[in-house]
Amino acid sequence: MNLLVIGLIIFIGTHAIPTFTGLRSSLATRLGEKRYKGLFSLVALVGLVLIIIGKARAEFVFVYDPPSWGRHLTMLLVLIAFILLPAAHMPTNIKRFTRHPMLWGVTLWGVGHLLANGDLASVILFGSFALYSPLAMLSANHRGAKLQEQRVPLRKDLMVVVAGFVVYAVFLFAHPYLFGRAIM
Repeated sequence: MNLLVIGLIIFIGTHAIPTFTGLRSSLATRLGEKRYKGLFSLVALVGLVLIIIGKARAEFVFVYDPPSWGRHLTMLLVLIAFILLPAAHMPTNIKRFTRHPMLWGVTLWGVGHLLANGDLASVILFGSFALYSPLAMLSANHRGAKLQEQRVPLRKDLMVVVAGFVVYAVFLFAHPYLFGRAIM
């Protein structure tokens, strides 16, 4: 469980740096923008690896019984999340309705997994992301995040939906191999 918590602190802590604009600017100036981004990515990756290893090694500690319908709602929320994740990096009309498609996706992913898992490691992992993402949205809004104003062709939205479905299908079938737990 310690690796999971350390990984979360590193990963979320790294992603919280932009919240502190002075710190981010100072680091980018001192290191150079490319080195800053490279170091940011490397540290975040270390955190992610520790999260994955820590969750896999965590002993099962019962916290609550998820609702019987939780698993089904989780599958829908995760599908929507997998559509929102690429929407953050591709030109889509989704960004005309939300400034933070990726963070909304992470929130839905976290909440969904809390509806399907009632063990302590899951509560710590998914609860951390479900709490962090809305805070990151507020921080980004405070720093001036804006909605996309221009419309893009509908085919761009369809591409994101198809990409989301494809990634969802891959994770659906690979989940037991990647995370040791079958979904279907």
